[in-house]
Amino acid sequence: MGDRLLLVGCGKMGGAMLSGWIERGADPGDITVIEPHAASAAAARDAHGVRVLETASNLPDESPAVVVFAVKPQTLPDMASDYAPVAARGAVALSIAAGRPIAFFEGALGADAAVVRSMPNTPAAVGRGITAACANPNVSDAQRALCQRLLTAIGEVVWVEDESLIDAVTAVSGSGPAYVFLLIECMTEAGIAEGLSPDIAARLARATVAGSGELARLSDEDAAQLRINVTSPGGTTEAALGILMADDGMAALMKRAIAAAARRSRELA
Repeated sequence: MGDRLLLVGCGKMGGAMLSGWIERGADPGDITVIEPHAASAAAARDAHGVRVLETASNLPDESPAVVVFAVKPQTLPDMASDYAPVAARGAVALSIAAGRPIAFFEGALGADAAVVRSMPNTPAAVGRGITAACANPNVSDAQRALCQRLLTAIGEVVWVEDESLIDAVTAVSGSGPAYVFLLIECMTEAGIAEGLSPDIAARLARATVAGSGELARLSDEDAAQLRINVTSPGGTTEAALGILMADDGMAALMKRAIAAAARRSRELA
């Protein structure tokens, strides 16, 4: 990538990002990780050969192009301001911490700080996530492009110009994997109720959801058309969809669920 990178936090999401950067050709010598937990620090150091420091107080006076905040949001108030000198030297702050708005980082790093707030999801751990990002006016085109490259290492990236939309993003894609996992659970339980063994029901449900997701990803057709393609008039799928697509069915439930998640995201922020 050719840019010096500072990664604050190397847990599951931070570790996934680090692995993605290395796989895409980043020089480990250009990456510094701040990680106080010994196990995570050792994993980053041993697997990738990057420099790992325990705290920002050990950080030399250098000028990375970006500082990536990949820590739990509740830890940020105690440590975000430690990186104000880095931001003042021109680094863009890229946050993947849920619930912390751009204004929080402007307050901690300085009003002139370049800040990108993003919301990835857990499939990032296998390089198949999707992240929505929003930049403040201080972010240059080059910094935005750099953040795009860094986030692409864990999956797809979309940009929103209105930060308030991050709450909707959180509700749809941030929390979304849990909805899919629940679908697998429900399909498994329903299969067991119809006489399948738990093992076979679970394998059928998991593979069906995973395969359908991959088909949707690769297809040029939208989800509605893919649904139509597999629905024969008068057949078994149509019988099931009659239940799922009823007025009180899946669409109504999903709208209520996503509205609740978006509302809670606004409350937490």
